[in-house]
Amino acid sequence: MDTINWLSMALATATPLAIGRLYYHKAVFGTTLLQNVDSRAERTNQNKKILAYSLTLIVAFLLAFFLLNFNNSGINQEGDFDTFQHGAWHGTFLAITVATPVIVINGVQAQKTWKNILILISYWVICLALMGGILDVMNRWENIVLPEG
Repeated sequence: MDTINWLSMALATATPLAIGRLYYHKAVFGTTLLQNVDSRAERTNQNKKILAYSLTLIVAFLLAFFLLNFNNSGINQEGDFDTFQHGAWHGTFLAITVATPVIVINGVQAQKTWKNILILISYWVICLALMGGILDVMNRWENIVLPEG
């Protein structure tokens, strides 16, 4: 990896936060997930929200950085493999093989419902697929030749 496309890193880092705002909205899965959570989550003050979003961005950046390196760690990763689909496959692979076992173990130990566990798994499959796709297609942005005209 010669250079990092910082725009792709910013977009990938923001992805879990943006998807989370939609995904965990009360109209989507927020109400279902809150049924298993202590009601203190609804009374979070503004300082705790700022801290939560800050930590989310920091950890999402670390995740994006790992995914960038994971996407580009193989031999001959130039050209044909610099696609959204290829990166999305890497993200989905990591979600299934790494995130899913962690979520299941954590969910079982915390006595979450299987419905909640599956909602969390699907959130991370979506996020990591989008992050991987963004990073892979934009990583070598300077190699993309735009049509003239």
